[in-house]
Amino acid sequence: MRKTTVLGINMEQQANRRRLVITVYAILAALIAVGWFVDRLKVSGYYIYFAALFANYKILGGYGAEGLVKPFTGKGPRNQPMPSDLTELQLYAAGNLTAGFPDDYRNDERDLQRRDRVHYQAYQWICGLLAILWLLSTWEAHPPHFVPAGLLPILMYLLVLPAILLAITLPQAMLLWTEPDFIAEPEDADEPNSRVAIRRNTIPQ
Repeated sequence: MRKTTVLGINMEQQANRRRLVITVYAILAALIAVGWFVDRLKVSGYYIYFAALFANYKILGGYGAEGLVKPFTGKGPRNQPMPSDLTELQLYAAGNLTAGFPDDYRNDERDLQRRDRVHYQAYQWICGLLAILWLLSTWEAHPPHFVPAGLLPILMYLLVLPAILLAITLPQAMLLWTEPDFIAEPEDADEPNSRVAIRRNTIPQ
């Protein structure tokens, strides 16, 4: 996690991050409900999709340069600040230094393991939704007798957009949900003026 606050709320505590995830999904669910009653998501669905992208970019992270979760690609933003002195500039030109704050973007081995694990878990649910959508699409031409023909398009409309929103937000939400509290502790007890590091509790695999 790169930032510690969202809208002034401390995100080092797991409970606050879980409230944030619930809030994001509650807002998206409310937007879907309103969009369904307005125009059956035919036009409003586009705006809801871009709202989810905005929440990803500014709050959740993962697929953008901002947000709580580091970019899954490990790449920093395109426009990074240049080094402040000549030595750093020479190192940067030689490729030995990344401008800005590379730790905010680089994924270590633990980050990569967590990224892969949550994507595997998240896309199991998404694949299940896709299987249901495939089944509904095959039934639309020849609906079974126990399903009204007019119900199938409605179910497809109600499932397609949530499946897309989950595909772009669920891995980051799972990371924020499962990551334990951040605990501050000194780097070296022998140094009286040692800097404070952020230690994360290990998550059972």
